[in-house]
Amino acid sequence: MIAVGSDHGGFALKKAICAHLEKRGLAYKDFGTWSEESCDYPDFGKAVAKAVAAGECGQGILICGTGIGISIAANKVPGIRAALCGDCFSAEATRLHNDANILALGARVTGEGLALKIVDTFLDTPFSNDERHIRRIRKIED
Repeated sequence: MIAVGSDHGGFALKKAICAHLEKRGLAYKDFGTWSEESCDYPDFGKAVAKAVAAGECGQGILICGTGIGISIAANKVPGIRAALCGDCFSAEATRLHNDANILALGARVTGEGLALKIVDTFLDTPFSNDERHIRRIRKIED
């Protein structure tokens, strides 16, 4: 199960991502927001992060205008490694090297077509399990 959330700035892209996940046959849980009415990104970033950290969802996708604020909010939750990605190389690298468990996107800086490719890259790339990366992740968590 993939946790998905956005603020008002990311709402339209979140809808497109949810439709994309449905086409791929991937289960997701939408943590809001449910309109373009102004709201606070930390509420949705933390809700998704808590669901991932608790194991309710295996991974998460968060969207706000830039992706910055919502990723900062998510990373405040212990056990979360949210990565803001604006390209497929970064999405692949953060999965391979950082075992990132939440993808953050900026709806005002990344177009829908590229965003969907980034989502696919993030979801389809497994963690490398290389010892050097495991060691580095432990240092992040300490």
